[in-house]
Amino acid sequence: MEQPQPIRQYDHVGIRVSDRQQAIAFYEQLGFREVRRFDKHEANEMETSDGVRINLIFNATRLPHGRNVLLDEPVKLPGVTHPAFVVDDLYAMKDWLDQAGIAITEGIHRLGPRRITLFIRDPDRNVLEFNQLLPESANADAPPSNDH
Repeated sequence: MEQPQPIRQYDHVGIRVSDRQQAIAFYEQLGFREVRRFDKHEANEMETSDGVRINLIFNATRLPHGRNVLLDEPVKLPGVTHPAFVVDDLYAMKDWLDQAGIAITEGIHRLGPRRITLFIRDPDRNVLEFNQLLPESANADAPPSNDH
């Protein structure tokens, strides 16, 4: 039996964090603003000026070894490993991240035929991916250009 409702759009991703103030400050640096609080659920909703939404969930336990249990451990558990955000100029994003002192955990590289990407981590070691989309006709074997 076919699911009767088409999925129309993506709304948000929930990101579990251990320190409310630290997490809000970090995501505000990236351009998100808190627009709603859900105190009963220990969560909020943050949104960019372009309407990209995330929910921060404030009930995580900070792990003493500073590792992400979904990505950094040898046994790979099921779960969502990261959100991926689209920016217009990934090189400008990289320059800003460097100036802001936010560590890039995986530098700019091509990922398939339609994007270049880089990865960072938030203070709880949650992975965030940033993509610049490329024209579909771009040669997947050609290195990305750095025009500045």
